[in-house]
Amino acid sequence: MKENEFVVIPATEQHIQYSQQIVDEMEESAKARGTGIARRSPEYVAKKMEEGKAVIALHKDGTWAGFCYIETWSHAKFLANSGLIVSPKYRNCGLAKAIKYRVFELSRQKYPEAKIFGLTTGLAVMKINSELGYEPVTYSELTQDEEFWKGCKSCVNYDILTSKERKNCMCTAMLWDPEEKAKEIEDKMKQITHKASLLERITNTIKRSAKDIMPLLLISTKL
Repeated sequence: MKENEFVVIPATEQHIQYSQQIVDEMEESAKARGTGIARRSPEYVAKKMEEGKAVIALHKDGTWAGFCYIETWSHAKFLANSGLIVSPKYRNCGLAKAIKYRVFELSRQKYPEAKIFGLTTGLAVMKINSELGYEPVTYSELTQDEEFWKGCKSCVNYDILTSKERKNCMCTAMLWDPEEKAKEIEDKMKQITHKASLLERITNTIKRSAKDIMPLLLISTKL
């Protein structure tokens, strides 16, 4: 199976037919890993599709292959790309990465100023997040919106989360901060400008030195 056999696009109303299949696979995948996720209903997934806040992957034969959606909290100051799932028969072909990249792109388009975070126990997802520029953070740097944390109640590890006063749990927290990324770009541009300026000064110094030496070389040649 190759990645180019799939199309990864923003989900719309025409994809609602896959809602039940998606939530069933989410639950089965969580059971197989022995971890928990916040359960979502087919109606919830369908609403995400209607709002244009989801990405779906379809095989070229029209079958459902993967899915991920956007959730926002704290008045859209924070968002997460949640519920990443790939159909078992289409795994290990790079599809999860393609979905993550597409939903990240959609998130940046819809909410350019939002901090994007993730909570996951999956090493593959952590790797993809790192490639996108996410940084590991403590739970205190995530949204403190109670609605977000309520979503963890259906997780098998919820007792661990509450016993640790929401400071940590089995999931690893990762964050992509647009302000930090903008600052990184600014710092890099300053470094490039500084190096260019330094190179220009060195070049000018060499040119001036060459002008001073040239008359002496001409005299030496005549002698």
